[in-house]
Amino acid sequence: MKGSAHRRCYCRDTETGRPLGSNCPKLADRKHGSYSVRQELAPREDGTRRSFSRAGYDSRKAAQADLDHVRTLLGLADTDDQDSVERVAALLERLVEEKAPLPDVEEIRRRLRSGLDLRGGTTVGEWLDLWFASKKRRRTTLNGYASHINVHLKPRIGYVRLDRLNVGHLVEMFDGIADSNEVIAAENAARRAQIARCKPSAPGRPVAAERARLAAERAKLAGMPPFRKVTGPSTQQAIRRTLRAALNSAIAQQLITFNPASHVELASGRRPKPLLWTDERVRRWRQTGEIPGPVMVWTPQQFGVFLDAAQDDRLYALFHPVGFRGLRRGEAVSQDWSNVDLKAGLITPAKEIVVDGWDPYEAEPKTDGSANTIALDSLTIAALRAHRKRQKKDRKKLGSAWNDTGKVFTREDGSWLHPEMVSDTFRRIHATTGLPPITFRDLRHVAATLTHAGGGDIHTVKKVLRHSTIALTSDTYTSLLPELDREVAERAARLVPRVRPKAKAQQTTVNSAQIISTQPGS
Repeated sequence: MKGSAHRRCYCRDTETGRPLGSNCPKLADRKHGSYSVRQELAPREDGTRRSFSRAGYDSRKAAQADLDHVRTLLGLADTDDQDSVERVAALLERLVEEKAPLPDVEEIRRRLRSGLDLRGGTTVGEWLDLWFASKKRRRTTLNGYASHINVHLKPRIGYVRLDRLNVGHLVEMFDGIADSNEVIAAENAARRAQIARCKPSAPGRPVAAERARLAAERAKLAGMPPFRKVTGPSTQQAIRRTLRAALNSAIAQQLITFNPASHVELASGRRPKPLLWTDERVRRWRQTGEIPGPVMVWTPQQFGVFLDAAQDDRLYALFHPVGFRGLRRGEAVSQDWSNVDLKAGLITPAKEIVVDGWDPYEAEPKTDGSANTIALDSLTIAALRAHRKRQKKDRKKLGSAWNDTGKVFTREDGSWLHPEMVSDTFRRIHATTGLPPITFRDLRHVAATLTHAGGGDIHTVKKVLRHSTIALTSDTYTSLLPELDREVAERAARLVPRVRPKAKAQQTTVNSAQIISTQPGS
C-alpha cells in the first residue's frame, strides 16, 4: 500500500486565498513549513478508501520514523487473516481521529496473537462497573461487591488501565489499606479518650466550672471523626476475591491475559477457630470478663441450660433445629411447613430470609448444598409438634386476620419473622441464664459440637452443616473438641498388645460426656 513523508506549508495565494502547497517559493528553505505522513490503509468493508495521515513533524527524519512505525504495525497483521488486517487498520484510523500516539509494536503483536482488544484503553474502574452490572446474585452478595468496588478498589486502582494492572499496584493498594487502618485505630482511640473526658469527675450535679469544662470537652468530641471499622484480614481477602473474579471475567472476554489478584500475598484471612467453654475458661471469664476467642461454643450441658430457660418462649422450638441440626438463622425463619416431614423426621431448608440493610427478603439458599435434606432428632420433632399445635391455636383464634405465609416460625399473626427478632429473643433469654457469652450464630457451632460428641466424624459434620467443601468443615471444626480426640487416642493405645506388666502410673479412662461436661457457675 502506498505511503509517503513529505514537506508542506500553509501559505496561501494573496489574491485567490488558495493554499500554495508545493508551489510555495519558500519551501526552498528547509526551515519553512513542516513534514507530514500519509499511509494508505486497507479499505473499509463498504469499499471506501481510508488512510493514516498526520502532520506537524519538525523534520523529515521524525516523519519517516512514524511512517516506518505505521508500516511495521500494518505488517503485524496476517494478510491471510482479514480480521487481523481490519483490526490494525481500524486501530490506526482511530488514532488519527483521536490524535493519539502510536502504540508499542510488541504490545500490539501480543494483543493480536492473544485475540485481545488492540486499544486496551479500559480502566480498572470502568471494567469493575461493567462487571458489576452483569452480576446476578443475591442482594447481600451484591452489596458486598459494591462496597469492595466503591470503597476500596475504584478509589485506589480505578484509574489504572486494565491491561496494565500488575501485582505492584495491588501491593500498593493493600499497603494503603494498612496505613488507613492505623489512622482509623488512632482516631478511634482518641475518640474513646475524649468520651472519657466528657464524663463528670464526680457524681451529682456538676458545678458551673465543671459544666463549662464538660461543654468544652463535648465540643471537641463533636469535631472529631466518628468511630470507624478497620479493614481486617478477612475483609481484605474478600476484596481480593471480588477483584480476582472481575479480572477472571476480563480474561474470559480476552481483554487481559494475566490476573494479578491471584498472585498478591495477603495476611491470612482464615476464620477464627471456635473454642469450647470449658470449666477453666468459664472460671477465668467469671473472674476477669475476658473471652478467650472471637467464636465461643457451649458444651451440651450449657446448651441444655439455655433450652430449659427458653422452654416457655414461643420461639423455643426454633432453637432446636438451629442448635441440634445446624440451620442458619435465615433458613430457620424461612422454613416452610411443606418442607418439614415430622413423620419421617426430615427437614429441607429450601429458602432463606436475608436482610438487606434492615429489609428482609426471601432468597435461594446460600449454596446448592444448603438445600439438602437432613434428619431430625426425636427431641426436635417433639418440639416442632408442640409448636405446630400452638400455631394452629393462634390461627384459629385470629381467623381471617391470620397471615397464611406457610412458615414454621412466625409472628403472632402468622407473618414473617424478621431475622433480627430471633437474635433479640436469643439474647434476652441468654441474659437470664448466667451462661458464658456466645452469639446466635454460634448455635450452629453447637450443632457441630453435638454431632462430633455423638460419634460423628468430620464428614458427618459437613453433611449436617451442609458445607460446600470438606475443607471448610475441617478448617473450622477439627480443633473444636480436642478433649474428645483424647478418647480416640486412648482407644488407639489400647489396641497395641503389651507383654510386660502395665506401669503403676495412674491410668486415665476418658469418657467423652465427662470431658465436655461443664456446669455453668462451677
